[in-house]
Amino acid sequence: MTIQRSSAEENQSGKASKSIKKISQNSKSGRWLWFWVGMSGIAMVSATAGALLAVSLTSTPLQQAQLSPKDEAVFDSDRISGGGLRFSELTRPVNLLVMGMSVLPPDIQNPPEETKNLKYLPQVNSFDGLSDVMLLVKFDPETKKIIMLSIPRDTRTEIEGYGMKKINSANLEGGPALTARTVSNLLGGAGIDRYVRINVLGVAKLIDALGGVTVYVPKDMKYQDDSQHLYINLKAGKQHLNGEQTLQLLRFRHDELGDIGRIQRQQMVMRALMDQTLNPATVAQLPKVLDVVKDHIDTNLTVEELVALMGFGVRTNRSNMQMLMLPGRFSEKGEFDASYWLPSKNAIAKLMTQHFGLESEQEQLATATDPRSLRVAIQDSTGGDRSNLQPLIRALEKSGYRNIYVAKAWGEPLDVTHIVAQQGDGDSAESIRNTLGFGEVRVESTGNLGSDISIQVGQDWLQQKSILEESLTK
Repeated sequence: MTIQRSSAEENQSGKASKSIKKISQNSKSGRWLWFWVGMSGIAMVSATAGALLAVSLTSTPLQQAQLSPKDEAVFDSDRISGGGLRFSELTRPVNLLVMGMSVLPPDIQNPPEETKNLKYLPQVNSFDGLSDVMLLVKFDPETKKIIMLSIPRDTRTEIEGYGMKKINSANLEGGPALTARTVSNLLGGAGIDRYVRINVLGVAKLIDALGGVTVYVPKDMKYQDDSQHLYINLKAGKQHLNGEQTLQLLRFRHDELGDIGRIQRQQMVMRALMDQTLNPATVAQLPKVLDVVKDHIDTNLTVEELVALMGFGVRTNRSNMQMLMLPGRFSEKGEFDASYWLPSKNAIAKLMTQHFGLESEQEQLATATDPRSLRVAIQDSTGGDRSNLQPLIRALEKSGYRNIYVAKAWGEPLDVTHIVAQQGDGDSAESIRNTLGFGEVRVESTGNLGSDISIQVGQDWLQQKSILEESLTK
């Protein structure tokens, strides 16, 4: 017995010894693995920074506009990234004003000679003229979020020294500084730290440099404008678009929603680009991408700051990338001498408090939204009969939602239901998701324009329908 017990103990001791050695070897291997991963990361960042600095020092500067000291003072000049080895780390929240420029020869004082004898109006690589696209993007390392606010170009607002005009004319009258002041005033005093202007000629090149984008084209799009040689011809459906095709999707605005529909498509493309290209590999390719588009970009961001923003983007969870649209309404026929997007002051104050950290005197902004007041639109993507949605509607009504309506079907077939916080109210969207027990919350403005929350019903609803019906009978 003693001999047998000793042998067993020796066996166990031997196994334990081998196990300890194995753990020790694995531990060492693990440490070396993480060491090399870390070293590779540092090497990649260092190589990227070196290449970026080389690009910035040997070619066209990123900032092409000449700003006066007064105009420069509009933007916060405090450092936004770390020093030394922390150069790629974003150290504070940053509000970045992004403008997309579509410029024709009549828009500028001295158009290029080669454009004068043409029988059409070509795009010109300039940053003067009207801004075709406008976004305020907040990069926030404190909340680990990126928030993009689309501002319709037809927004009617006060432009200092020029009266009430469409906001896209601010750049024409006073460049990026006047645009920044105008946007800040419109949004209740939000600070603007930096700006970027990109010409439309650079957008196609940028998307091609990123490898194109796979996106769902919501419907057939056909438009022809011989005066600009603008030809749009896209078929509905999911497809991989090159730069020129993506530009067609982004520029199309000849439908019932006009520029607002175009903003929704812009958000769809931005979401797809973030999902497909915002990764460490893209950061490593940034010097090459920047070299392709640098002549079409004007910005007061330094190269180091650009690296820090990209690095923050790579590390940000996709669910923390939120896309909003300036609250408002279309002007009615005959209301003004031109068509406008009329901003809603109270809704803007609420949005800026919730998402941009601005203080508001309105106490009701801090209170939760009453489900009875929420406008909930249902957009079916499954192609089923409208009666199939009744259990969904009844479940919402049982939970206190009263303003529910079925809107135009969502064209893209979805596997997972999207619960879209159309006005930026992510908490209310999350409450609806918890009520239903399925779906994915998205803070963006791609849903029904008149809704607070849009439920874009996917295939997962068909799987949950019987469960929901059963719960309603209890």
